[in-house]
Amino acid sequence: MAKAKKMTAFFCQSCGFESAKWTGQCPACKEWNTMVEEPVRGKTQTGTLRRSESAKAVTLDEIGETEKERTDTGFTELNRVLGGGIVPGSLLLIGGDPGIGKSTLLLQVALHMAESGKRILYVSGEESLSQIGMRAGRLREKISPEGKKNLFFFCETLLSEIMAAVEEKKPHIVIIDSIQTMVSEEVQASPGSVSQVRETTGVLLRAAKETGTTFLIVGHVTKDGTVAGPRVLEHMVDAVLYFEGDRYASYRILRGVKNRFGATNEIGIFEMQGDGLSEVQNASEFLLSGRPKDASGAIVSCTVEGTRPLLVEVQALITKTNFGFPKRQSTGMEYNRVSVLMAVLEKRLGIPMSEYDAYVNLAGGMKQKEPALDLSVVLAILSGYRNVAIRPDMIAFGEVGLSGEVRAVQMTKERIREAVKMGFTTIVLPKAGLTKIGEIDGAELIGVENIREAAELIH
Repeated sequence: MAKAKKMTAFFCQSCGFESAKWTGQCPACKEWNTMVEEPVRGKTQTGTLRRSESAKAVTLDEIGETEKERTDTGFTELNRVLGGGIVPGSLLLIGGDPGIGKSTLLLQVALHMAESGKRILYVSGEESLSQIGMRAGRLREKISPEGKKNLFFFCETLLSEIMAAVEEKKPHIVIIDSIQTMVSEEVQASPGSVSQVRETTGVLLRAAKETGTTFLIVGHVTKDGTVAGPRVLEHMVDAVLYFEGDRYASYRILRGVKNRFGATNEIGIFEMQGDGLSEVQNASEFLLSGRPKDASGAIVSCTVEGTRPLLVEVQALITKTNFGFPKRQSTGMEYNRVSVLMAVLEKRLGIPMSEYDAYVNLAGGMKQKEPALDLSVVLAILSGYRNVAIRPDMIAFGEVGLSGEVRAVQMTKERIREAVKMGFTTIVLPKAGLTKIGEIDGAELIGVENIREAAELIH
């Protein structure tokens, strides 16, 4: 009797592209060395998927424009990142480095929502029930006997068993920790592989849309910080949140990079304590804590994350180089952008930056790419070069072009209000942005057209 041939295919670990043979470069996303061989399912007898009897095409009038009521997570910062709370029937992905606090955050959310009357099913494929119980005992959130009846824990990795538990308990929220440990019997591949992650996420997506149950799934990340598994995973879910920060430091930043129900690039700031995560309500105050006094090379700027203005401190250390090639280092900001701004200073103001080492830092552990920080970087470098401290009540923001001009940025009025609220009275901004603002009580607005005018403020 002839032996059945094992069916395999090659999948791209970056985008999920399927190929019958191995190639060094993925034809779809052009990434190198991402094709892996995995078994595939055979076709059904009909060769196609069975159509649901209830499925039909509808018009826009039949859909309606009703807005679903969002569910409070218990964290104001998390609600902001999600756009106001959890939308029923959504599929959310939370990624982050090991030990950053993903499971702790979701367990605190589960305890709060169970206390508010929502049925929660917490599925763990990485921890035992005793480990979850020990972690829950250390958290500040305490749950009443009535709330405990709404919270169910299930340690399982087999997808069919998990879906059976969902059918039995009919929860409002299901937490999957993590998607890389889940296994579908329909796919003959190891847990965490491209096929398994894609299949299990597809099943959870269908269940979320058909039943209205919200699924929160935890995703592992690779060494470069992206969610492990196929790139199609991020396309399938409704929102992608990244938990960032140094695992050895106390502060954490939850960043939304995709959200079908709200603005992207929103952030929430948390502090990891012995009894769990706590919110940092005033983010600007936290980012400016420990600010030095009368120190050269430091100035405060205002950046925007989503719809939220944040005050951050830009620091620059300028020293005479001892080698033929000056050293450049940038922390928290794009290295190439800082190098361009130094070249603009040398060309437009005649400052010999090629003779000096330059170290630029964004204090507080933030990472920013917004061009509104350009003007503050230029002023910080000038302050460090001249060894003159900038006034402590001064704040600056604006984009700097290659000709040395200072260009307007978005949300100027919101940035000014945040600066005034934090006690800053002198605000340096692009002159083009003054036309639509008018008078601001308690603040002196200084508009500059180029970096030469801005440099005159440091003396």
